[in-house]
Amino acid sequence: MAQVEATTERIVAADPETVFDTLADYKGGRPKLLSEHFSEYQVREGGDGEGTLVHWKLQATSKRVRDCLLEVTEPTDGQLVEKDRNSSMVTTWTVTPAGEGRSKVVVSTVWNGAGGIGGFFERTFAPKGLGRIYDAMLAKLAEEVEK
Repeated sequence: MAQVEATTERIVAADPETVFDTLADYKGGRPKLLSEHFSEYQVREGGDGEGTLVHWKLQATSKRVRDCLLEVTEPTDGQLVEKDRNSSMVTTWTVTPAGEGRSKVVVSTVWNGAGGIGGFFERTFAPKGLGRIYDAMLAKLAEEVEK
């Protein structure tokens, strides 16, 4: 099994604290950022960063739906890590300053991919598909915090 990784980034015209707080707000902020690829969104514990347990289904393709139950940690300032209890998937959101009143947001997901020919297609196409989903989320994040 090879590790698969999808990474996307965007510069947002808002200060890092505002951006991070929106991402870490799983009750109010995060639902506004989700695309049609997410369903059954539910905060099960917490709701604000560290200690949050959140559920959703992610439909990356017409045939592939991933049932995610994510534990959220904040290992360092400006970083949220979402570890899926149902798989090897780990998503890291990192917010850093990018000049006056601007932030760089990087979202990166890694997981253990399948082997064989299925794994080849997963490593080839899944990062691009997930990248498009995250691009849409980052665009919505920018709309939300640049108001």
